[in-house]
Amino acid sequence: MSGDILARLMTMLESRKAADPETSYVAGLYQQGVDSILKKIGEEATETIIAAKSGDKEQIVYETADLWFHSMVLLAQQNLTAQQVL
Repeated sequence: MSGDILARLMTMLESRKAADPETSYVAGLYQQGVDSILKKIGEEATETIIAAKSGDKEQIVYETADLWFHSMVLLAQQNLTAQQVL
């Protein structure tokens, strides 16, 4: 089931390559380039670490989801897939 979710998310991320950056957050990231995507991954990784240090399980889940999402944006931007990671 998680593979299906990842495949659907990758399909959505691919479709955002053709979307309007004014109306799509992901298209905006693509337009800004890899450095902006990497900066966002770094921010989310830091927030995940802070959440883990605090021991707040709900916040850990939330921040990990953001980290995974932005990592998948990077994969799509680099023409890679979640399946390649798996």
